[in-house]
Amino acid sequence: MDKLLRGIHQFQTNYFSQNRDFFQSLVGQQLPRALFITCSDSRINPNLLTQTEPGELFILRNAGNIIPPYGASNGGEGATIEYAISALGVKQIIVCGHTHCGAMGGLLHPEKVNDLPTVAAWLKYSETTRRIIKQNYSDLTGNDLLNATIKENVLVQLENLRTHPSVAVGLSQGSLDLYGWVYQIETGKVYAYSQEDNRFLPVDGESVPKPVSNRKRLPSVKMEDSDKNLKNVNK
Repeated sequence: MDKLLRGIHQFQTNYFSQNRDFFQSLVGQQLPRALFITCSDSRINPNLLTQTEPGELFILRNAGNIIPPYGASNGGEGATIEYAISALGVKQIIVCGHTHCGAMGGLLHPEKVNDLPTVAAWLKYSETTRRIIKQNYSDLTGNDLLNATIKENVLVQLENLRTHPSVAVGLSQGSLDLYGWVYQIETGKVYAYSQEDNRFLPVDGESVPKPVSNRKRLPSVKMEDSDKNLKNVNK
């Protein structure tokens, strides 16, 4: 707590005082560039990762960057999505998973969350991910299996997003784009899903990832040798 309190003091006396006009400009309005959906994991900092300032990202975080299908949950995910699109006019939504995700580890190994009933219930919203992994990746184990789960879960959540009315309207009008990313904690790299290649490709700052098109179903992502940077983590 002492560190947090010292941080507040430093923020107020240094950063805020030097950028007072900027913060005043945020009063009464926000015009975020994107809705950024990611995990609650403390190692993920969306603004640091994207080098964005306050007001530029509308952020939705939960364990496993999970988006329940419309009407399936009474949580705040649906309200956040609806507000971002319908009230704030957000034009891009990014679902960003990450390596070493504890939630996806719990999905693969339910025994790890036996004493966490609320977590176990929440992970049921990723049951589609679990079944895809079980059917399509039986040859993988360990970290390779976890990485495949992390990536497939991003694609499953993009599908779930499409069930939300505000998202469906935006897609039908061509005013909304969806993106799937995976952040690799140990290298700082970000991989964006390429629908044409059916795999996650590194974002290099020059090429602009194409949005995932409006499809009813997405194909399974195969763990190809060309994707070895994400496949062979910690080997």
